[in-house]
Amino acid sequence: MQSWKIGDVKVTRLQEQEPVWPGTMITSNATPDNVKREGEWLAPFTDENGRFRLSIHSLLIESEGHRIVVDTCVGNNKIRPGFKDWNNLQLPFLQDFEKSFARDSVDMVVCTHLHLDHVGWNTVLENGRWVPTFPKARYMMTKLEWEHWSKFDGSPDFKNPIEDSVRPVIDAKLAELVEPNHRLTGEVWLESTPGHTPGHVSVRISSRGENAVITGDMIHHPIQIAHPDWVCDFDYNPAMAVETRKGFVERYCDKPVQVFGTHFAGPTGGHIARRSGAFRFEA
Repeated sequence: MQSWKIGDVKVTRLQEQEPVWPGTMITSNATPDNVKREGEWLAPFTDENGRFRLSIHSLLIESEGHRIVVDTCVGNNKIRPGFKDWNNLQLPFLQDFEKSFARDSVDMVVCTHLHLDHVGWNTVLENGRWVPTFPKARYMMTKLEWEHWSKFDGSPDFKNPIEDSVRPVIDAKLAELVEPNHRLTGEVWLESTPGHTPGHVSVRISSRGENAVITGDMIHHPIQIAHPDWVCDFDYNPAMAVETRKGFVERYCDKPVQVFGTHFAGPTGGHIARRSGAFRFEA
């Protein structure tokens, strides 16, 4: 369990899984040759064959007496027929979580967006019913994001997560549909980063002059910091996603802002820097 301090705020990574996939599963530009061409800076996030090392994790923020879980991974018992690596998982994520944090000590759950690998542990299966995992938490998602996915009638792998992992918290009246700049505490707020999905947000942290940002899926892998124009095949609006990534990289480049990648493996946190005219992620 990895953790960082940003001023008075503590951020803890809660690991569900760390898969190694061909980069082309994320972006068609990430062929093994293109990945290897990046050089040593990318080594913590790739293997010797030019594949992506990824991570599926939650980040737990402790701020001003509040505990905030950002994104809740894939979850157990979730039927995802189109994603065999994520179908009907039986992982010890919740048991590991409860070794350090009581479920009812979580005050807020932030869904950066409503894809299946970000909402799974919103709910658990009890007596054949999906019930909220964190019974005392408010589940935060943007109004635009919910309006889009609540009406979605396409692939089961995008529709099922709404029915088993999002709608139950709506029905339990634990959800808050918020604006994309919503403030969670005096130190933590949401930042609009649309494109991957319509209402996607990242999470900003600022405390005692120190700053950080959690990306969500606005960036999937550090290689997209070097190449923000490399489109993720799951981006809802590719042109908007590219513009959002370019703006993000420019905004936080060479600034004392810790960047936490929601799918960044290994070190997970680091800084965006410009080196020899190119952007890099320095873990």
